[in-house]
Formats: sequence, structure tokens, C-alpha cells
Amino acid sequence: MKHKISLAALVGLLLLCQMAWAADDINLDVTEKTLSNGMQILVVENHMAPVMSTFVRFKVGGVNEHTGISGTSHLLEHMLFKGTKIIGTTDYAAESVLMKKIDSLAALLRDEKGKLHSKLLGGSEERAKALRDEIAKVQAEETKYVIKDELWGTYLKNGGSGLNASTSADGTQYYVSLPSNRLELWAFLESDRIANLQLREFYSERDVVREERRRSYETQPNGRLQEALIASANWSSPYAWSAIGWASDIENVMREDVEHYFHTYYSPSNAIAVVVGDVKADDVFAICEKYFGKVPATPAPPPVLTDNGPQMGERKIEIEFDANPSALIGWHMPEAGQADVAPLDLLSDILSAGRTSRFYKNIMEKKLGQVSASSSFSRFPSLFTCRVMPMGNHTVDEVLTAVYAEIDRLKTEPVTQAEIDKILAQTDADFVRSLASNNGIAFRLGDMQAVAGNWHYLLDYRQEMKKITPADIMRVAKTYLTKTNRTVVTLVKPASAGGDAAPKAGL
Repeated sequence: MKHKISLAALVGLLLLCQMAWAADDINLDVTEKTLSNGMQILVVENHMAPVMSTFVRFKVGGVNEHTGISGTSHLLEHMLFKGTKIIGTTDYAAESVLMKKIDSLAALLRDEKGKLHSKLLGGSEERAKALRDEIAKVQAEETKYVIKDELWGTYLKNGGSGLNASTSADGTQYYVSLPSNRLELWAFLESDRIANLQLREFYSERDVVREERRRSYETQPNGRLQEALIASANWSSPYAWSAIGWASDIENVMREDVEHYFHTYYSPSNAIAVVVGDVKADDVFAICEKYFGKVPATPAPPPVLTDNGPQMGERKIEIEFDANPSALIGWHMPEAGQADVAPLDLLSDILSAGRTSRFYKNIMEKKLGQVSASSSFSRFPSLFTCRVMPMGNHTVDEVLTAVYAEIDRLKTEPVTQAEIDKILAQTDADFVRSLASNNGIAFRLGDMQAVAGNWHYLLDYRQEMKKITPADIMRVAKTYLTKTNRTVVTLVKPASAGGDAAPKAGL
């Protein structure tokens, strides 16, 4: 099926540095096909240069995990660069023997750690250390068969650039740009990652991810705030932990658990591939059928059904951390595709987009604090958030009071049409800039296809934005940005670091 919405005019105006364009004029010639095993392929032909950008999105992320395996999607993001039965190894048969030995030792270590964790079952620290040392010896032996970064090296030798991946609660994506005559190489390597993945150097890479979590979350005030907010606001939501997972789950998840997760979710029928560049759609489809199409179809993964009930009152959380005081506020809001998402998106920009925004003029210019607002676009109901950081001698409570005052104004005084028009112009400019490269187009199409179920919603959403009225802004502010619907996480310095001492509990 082919949807004609022209590309040449878009590129021409981008080259002329046009900064805004009505969304219904955006030009994308998207051709799409579903392979025999259910994998979706989207192609945009752009013959201005002999290059292409590719994007493979798996519809799996933190929302598909559960306690015990939180962070597995992100861990697999790392593991998919480790190679397969033919990539990344000099002798797969010999290496697999060592991997099985490591698995056996890891199972013994897990059991020993379980005994130590209970403190009643007679676990031995000495036995646990001996097992760790033995695993390290076998891992060192395994390295003689490992070809480090062979996947990236292969892409690099063939003109590849930008090879990377990312994981969120909603999905995991892998991307690389290449000369367009390397289309078949890309299809071979990426389909091989699905069909023949080997969790090579699993336990050492698990340690790498554990360190990444420490650096990004445990030692960072923003990471602490973010984790506390999503855990507190999403008490039974699939968004109850960050994509990197809980520390104890990262430390203890087993290779067989991750392998089972991979075979459940990383199947062609749960994947979308996007190719944008100097290619012909029919050639892309034929090559994708040749390589991706031979990967067997698997049953659909289980649906995500867990959800929050209605929040029955304001939640307040205090985190002690040796950093400048700050706060993060979250209000529950609907998922992508619901009618109120676009008005909330526009509302967030009215509050904090640029120097003419309300937060900037009424809070930041007065040197009260730094404040920003953002709206979610997600697979399931998520959060509208505001981040608060006081300036000078002002307190978090002062800035929160000013934030709530600005939000309450939205409920009683209609915003002006001029404010809405200004945001729409900025949004259109940002939208066009996001499509200024093959990679940007591929990312936006794949993400929208995965989250909203239809890439064309990328354009339809802009039309929804253009229909928003001042009354819509007032309505969603009254509906969602309420005290009962919000969770507030405040970061305070512990008493030992010069903060206010915590009150002592009564006897």
C-alpha cells in the first residue's frame, strides 16, 4: 500500500531554511508492506544522495517486564551488539560449552545468594566468593573465542555510521546509516540478530549495566527524582520502574530468563523496520522477505493489562540526597490516540516553551526558579510532569506555589488564540526540523507506527493540534491538573549535609 504525500518539496524548502510549514503540506511518500511472518516494513524513497538510514523497532520495553526481570529490555539492547552464532565468535561450538559452564556456576551462585538473602538458610559468603572467582576464570577463557565489536566493525568497513540503540518503557530500537548499496548487508546482519542471537559475555555485560544504573540514577539527583516519581505515581501501572530496571533485578537476572524474554518479544511479528534513502521500495521488500521473512513467526506476546486505579488524593514523597533541593510533579494523563493528549501537549508548551512562555515570564524572569513542563505520548496512560529547581535563596515550596498558581490560571482564564498560534508555529518548525534527515524520518515513522499503531498519525496529530481551542486548554487543565491527581516528589538535603533535620518519630 502506498500513501503519496510528496518529499521533494519538503527537502527543497528545508534547503532554503524554511522554519515552519503547515503539517498538511508535509511531503512523505511512504510505502508499506507486511511480510509473511508479520513483520512490518516502511520505506521512504529519497534519491538525493546514495545513502540510507535504517531503523528496527521492537514493540517491547519496560512495560512488558515484571519484578525479577525489570530492566531486561535495556539489558537486551546491550546484548544484541554482542553477536550471534556466526558474528562475534571464532568458534561457536567451543564457546557454547563455556557459556553452559558459566550458566551452571551462575545458578549455584544464585542459590547461594538466596540463602544469604534469607539469613536463615545457612548461606556462605566464602562459597559465594569462590563461585564468583570460578565464573571469572571461565569468562576469561571464553574471551579467546570472542571477536569484540564485530558487528560494528562490519558496518564500519562498509561505510556505516551512527550505529546505536535505545530503550524506553514503550520500545527498543536499533539504527544505522549506510550507503544504499549495502541494503542486503543490513538485512542479513539485522535478521541474524533476531534469528541467531547469542547472549555472549552475559554476566560481565550485566555488571556493565549495573554500573550504568549507578552512574545515571543512583548518583544523580534527577535520576533519583525520576525513579521516585514513577514508582510512587504508578503504583500498579506498567510504568512503575525506569527502563534500566531495579538494581537487585539487574544483579540477579539469569541468562535463561533473558533468553526466554527475547524469544517471547523479539519476533518479526512484534517488529517494525523502516528504510529511508536512495532505495526502491520493491527492492527493500524483496530483500527483507529474503532475510527477515525466513525468521519463523511466533505467537503474539501477552498483552499488558495492568493499570492504575484512580488516584484518590495527592501523594507527597521526600527523597534525601546531597544536592540542591528540587522537585518533580506528575499528573496522570491518557495514552497516545486519546483526544485529550494533543491539548495537554499544547498546554505544556504554553507553560514552558521558550522565553514568552508563562513559566518563563512569571517564574524564571523573577528569579524564583527553573521550571519546565512536558506531556507524554505513550502506549499506556502516563504522566504530565513539571520539573522545579529553586534559584538563589528561594525554596521549593515557593516555586511550587508559583507553578500551581500558573496552572490554576489556566482553569479560570482562557488562554489567548495568539498564544495557541505561536505554539503551533513553533511546533510546525520543530516538526519540519525533525524530518530534515533520513534518520529523523525513519525514527519518527517507526516510533509512531509502534506507539500509535499507524505512521500516518504523525501527520494526523498535527491536524488535531490545529483544532485546539482555548476552551480545550481550560477543560484539560481542570480535568487532569488537579491536586487529587498529582504526585509530588521533593529532593532535600539530609541533615548531615546541612539540610533540615528530619523529625524524630514518636515513642
